[in-house]
Amino acid sequence: MLETLNRSLERALPFLTPIAVATGVLLSTFFASYVFLVPFIFAFITFASSVAISPKDVRNVVHYPIPIIVSLIILQVFMPLVAFGIGHLIFPGDIETTTGILLAFAIPTGVVTLMWVAIYQGSRSLTLAIILINTIISPFIVPLTLTLFIGGRISLDTWGVMSGLIMMVILPSALGIFVNSLRKGKIIKMSKGLAPFAKVSLLTVIMLNGSVAAPYLTSINSKVVSIFFVVLTLAILGYLSALVASKWLRFSSETSISIMFNCGMRNIGVGAAIAVVYFPPAVTLPVIMGTLFQQILAALFGKIVSKRMRKDLPNMEPSIRAE
Repeated sequence: MLETLNRSLERALPFLTPIAVATGVLLSTFFASYVFLVPFIFAFITFASSVAISPKDVRNVVHYPIPIIVSLIILQVFMPLVAFGIGHLIFPGDIETTTGILLAFAIPTGVVTLMWVAIYQGSRSLTLAIILINTIISPFIVPLTLTLFIGGRISLDTWGVMSGLIMMVILPSALGIFVNSLRKGKIIKMSKGLAPFAKVSLLTVIMLNGSVAAPYLTSINSKVVSIFFVVLTLAILGYLSALVASKWLRFSSETSISIMFNCGMRNIGVGAAIAVVYFPPAVTLPVIMGTLFQQILAALFGKIVSKRMRKDLPNMEPSIRAE
């Protein structure tokens, strides 16, 4: 029954996500009282997603360095640089909005990426490697990125951001991998059992974060519309930059699909949680915007690109085995 529920949630996630945002906005008075739960709920989501990662997967991350390095450059160098430039250009003098846009594209790739890579037959091993490495460096790279670009122009609790990422991402991931090593053959059943609860938890986080952004989303104006299209454009750019790099470097279709999803998707839940806890409410808005279309873009790019890749890239570099 749980497996059937999980499959139904997977199919419905692109549509449930904007509904969750709308629910959080409309019932903001109720949900705002429970925003303090966001870090704890997200820690559970990370644990539930990481329990499928084995110590063997961790050991394998060094075997395929070039796709990993390319992904990390796009994720943590190219996209934050473009995000800050566009934010500064379109919203001059609005440091809170610019910070929110930068944060939305400085946070690490999402664990949910693995779900989409599996659906469209990308490389699970490569995806796990990118997620693991990006997750491990995120407590250091995200505050560093914010400090370099924003500096003292907005109040930045560097240690708070670092500790938040450690508590919500690093420790639950480590615990999930440790549990995987203990349970061995039983881990598949456990992972499948936790999966639907993780997705419901993700929707809950989105609702709670939506309640924080409610004052900005309930009064739609030109600025809100501009933020929406800026974040949407940058999200699409993440996918396209990965596809261009994959074609240029002649990666296999499996490798290209994995890089595409990893560079196009972000850990929006943890980004919103960081924004809610450590930044002014206005910073949260661009991050929340990402939840509106992230799953929809993943489904769209996966459907269009995967078939084309398998037709156009059959004889390129040997793929990293999709396990």
